[in-house]
Amino acid sequence: MTKQGTLGVAVIGTGRMGADHVRRIDSVTSGARVAAVVDIDAERAKHLADGIEGCTAFNDAAAAMASPDVDALLIASPGPAHEATLLQAFEHDLPVLCEKPLTPDAASALRVLEAEQKLGRRRVQVGFMRRYDAEYLELKALLDSRRFGRALMLHCRHRNASTPPGFTSQMMINDSVVHEIDTTRWLLEQEITAVTVLRPLPSSAAPDGLSDPQLVLFETSGGAVVDVEIFVNCGWGYQVQCEAVCESGSARVGDGHAMVTSTAGRWGGDIDMDFVSRFEDAYDRQVQRWVDATRRGEVEGPSVWDGYAAAAVCEAGVRAQATGERTPTLLTERPALYR
Repeated sequence: MTKQGTLGVAVIGTGRMGADHVRRIDSVTSGARVAAVVDIDAERAKHLADGIEGCTAFNDAAAAMASPDVDALLIASPGPAHEATLLQAFEHDLPVLCEKPLTPDAASALRVLEAEQKLGRRRVQVGFMRRYDAEYLELKALLDSRRFGRALMLHCRHRNASTPPGFTSQMMINDSVVHEIDTTRWLLEQEITAVTVLRPLPSSAAPDGLSDPQLVLFETSGGAVVDVEIFVNCGWGYQVQCEAVCESGSARVGDGHAMVTSTAGRWGGDIDMDFVSRFEDAYDRQVQRWVDATRRGEVEGPSVWDGYAAAAVCEAGVRAQATGERTPTLLTERPALYR
């Protein structure tokens, strides 16, 4: 870090998410600067770097890690590239904020888990940004307080206006429901032990071959039950909601009632159209908390264990999709580093 303690961050991957993080670190986050950007598209990386003073463009992550200006990594490249980058980061002993997924499958996530254990300390925070959303933080505090008693059920909705070409039923679990997987584990502090997927007759708006919507059911180690409506071509916007039903009360977040208008015989409000606008504050808070912790020499937030557990539950969910049967989650024993 510089004499002023500013954290030099290399952003790996400069697609939509990575470019947004470059903007965020450059103009929103305090205590950090974009020291490098990395992308296999050299022209795109150079275009971003040219707009930021002191930023260098690379098309190889290892070269960026070797730069004396780089103190930490933010990985926003496609999931299949994460394992190799994370293992290289461990060799350089660099702290990392890794966008989800940690890796695309449980086996590779377990390899990362084992590699980090060999270091003897955490170096990675996984980017499950809902843990930093103001409404979800309020719900978490309520559940932790036990003011309404024990949580018995969660009812979740996850709706997207539309999907890009090539979006598959498996991606509904791996790219979308994965957030509810982490949210469930975090809110309840329980592991998901089994998954069942129910599929109604697809919507007429669903692309050919996509079974949309679906109802995903989780059973947890503490005896709670969670249902997730996943509807990725609803047509009207992006909605994420969660209701916790407890022994003596319930609480719901995500209704989007920050402002309700009444005019000309109508009432209503705005609906976000994608995750970037809905969770902008959460992304800002997540990156700022990561920078602050890194500058203190600490690692907090979702761990490699959380990334591995999410991958294992996703695999159970995809199997449940294919078979129509209740599918147990296969998890290794939780290591002491992550307890």
